[in-house]
Amino acid sequence: MKFLLTAINAKYIHSNPAIYSLRAYAGEELRQSIELAEYTINQPVQEILADIYCRKPDAIGFSCYIWNWCMVQELLAELPKVLPDTQIWLGGPEVSYDADKLLEKFPCVKGIMVGEGETVFRELMAYYVCLGVAQVPASSITAPAHLEDVPGLCLRSGYTRPQAPADLSAIPFLYEDLTPFTNRIIYYETSRGCPFRCSYCLSSIDKTVRFRDINTVKRELRFFLDHQVKQVKFVDRTFNCKREHAMEIWQYIYEHDNGVTNFHFEISADILREEEIVLLNQLRPGLAQLEIGVQTVNPETLRAICRNMDIDRLEANVAAIRRGRNVHLHLDLIAGLPYEDYGSFRHSFDRVYRMKPEQLQLGFLKVLKGSLMHKMAEEYRIYYLDNPPYEVLYTRWLSYEDVLRLKGIEEMVELYYNSSQFTHTLPVLETAFESPFAMFEALADFYREKGYFTNSPARAYRYQVLLEFAGRYDETREQVYRELLTYDLYLRENLKSRPDFTKDLTSYKDRIREFLRMANRQRSLTHIEPFQYPVWDVEAVNAGEKNEEDEFVLFDYTMRNPLTYEAAAEIMNLEVK
Repeated sequence: MKFLLTAINAKYIHSNPAIYSLRAYAGEELRQSIELAEYTINQPVQEILADIYCRKPDAIGFSCYIWNWCMVQELLAELPKVLPDTQIWLGGPEVSYDADKLLEKFPCVKGIMVGEGETVFRELMAYYVCLGVAQVPASSITAPAHLEDVPGLCLRSGYTRPQAPADLSAIPFLYEDLTPFTNRIIYYETSRGCPFRCSYCLSSIDKTVRFRDINTVKRELRFFLDHQVKQVKFVDRTFNCKREHAMEIWQYIYEHDNGVTNFHFEISADILREEEIVLLNQLRPGLAQLEIGVQTVNPETLRAICRNMDIDRLEANVAAIRRGRNVHLHLDLIAGLPYEDYGSFRHSFDRVYRMKPEQLQLGFLKVLKGSLMHKMAEEYRIYYLDNPPYEVLYTRWLSYEDVLRLKGIEEMVELYYNSSQFTHTLPVLETAFESPFAMFEALADFYREKGYFTNSPARAYRYQVLLEFAGRYDETREQVYRELLTYDLYLRENLKSRPDFTKDLTSYKDRIREFLRMANRQRSLTHIEPFQYPVWDVEAVNAGEKNEEDEFVLFDYTMRNPLTYEAAAEIMNLEVK
């Protein structure tokens, strides 16, 4: 027998730890009967269908999420035609909360694994052993005699008894063989559940927080470090909900840092204490990145979504982490929450933006099946897409037109802020507007007017677009913006061809070439640029400072900031004749 566990990921660099965990927990006796298949949503359905057909599984299980559910449904319509004898199972958050209705909708589906899957899947595989169809001696497996005896299933006869939560420490390590994860993100789990009750989040349903044994965790972290894995992304919903657990892990990666591996954590920033911040400030730049879900600063909205958060303390803790200049900060906002209108969201955006994270994600509410928000949607008059990702269309407080405007602003934030291409230009440009939100709002209007949303400018041309935009709203400082954009451009990359807005270096070329020769610096790895304004100092530029003569900056691309990836920039005493 062959049971094919199937994942359809959002991108190739993603992996699906769920199917690896199911196979690992099933045990060595059953492993030979389990095969894994990973695809992406960018592949044609017929290509996936053909590959599944060629594998000839006796049973297939799909790991179902909002990003792949539409594609899984397409496959459910076609698989029975080409593999009529293959039993189909579903599992995952997208199918766990209306499983009985889905069985009515898809007669080809044998059953649905509800909720946490490891125990359920092991019992299901043992059941197949009992039937005598799995290639394992039945005597070596304790097997249920009937499918109805397998806990955690939804069958056409009804739901079976709930399964007991898995012991996280009993789940085998998923990454002993790293071959399938080459050039992909490693997802790692040390806890399940969340102590918080945010109404939009499925994690709030699991009210018990369970942790993997800390010594086991340390051994597994040692494995990642020894193999110089590029990034390990913790999927713990609130990594620091248990302070001692978080501190031990942060202390361990600090003491065993290999200079290569980056660790990503989702945390609640307002519950951080001083000792945690002190430790975080000691980490190597680039060792850790923190994702912090702020979502909103509106007190009424926070109460409505059952989110108990001290925004003042969060802001102070973010500032304390930033002072270390070593931890990448990713802050999240959600548009479309109850009691948050356009003006309220503007206020939330501006306050979070001024916390100066490396990344600011402007997301939109997704009304997930099984969440409290799903139950409250009618009362709040939250209208959302019928199909995945169930994203908000409009609410009592936010019109569809407002949502569309915010969509445009979201794209501007992605292109101009989160890209980290304009780290010196934007802080100066902001001063020409009432607020950062107003700047991105005007930039989105500019894009719409120029037709750039349908014909998006190439990455290199965005500098020119921003110069045109700055010229409209702050025309008296056009030369300042030319130099700011030049500085930002060469911080990121050493272009072979110079954009039109940069200075003519013809009169400087011989002297620059001689300087690099005397300094024994390779031209391909460095660049020298003259500046009349102190563009490396945003406060000085905003104060109107200007050099009497050009100053020269050497950009060294062999030395990059591990947090921002900007080249090292040094003011040089270079006399130009």
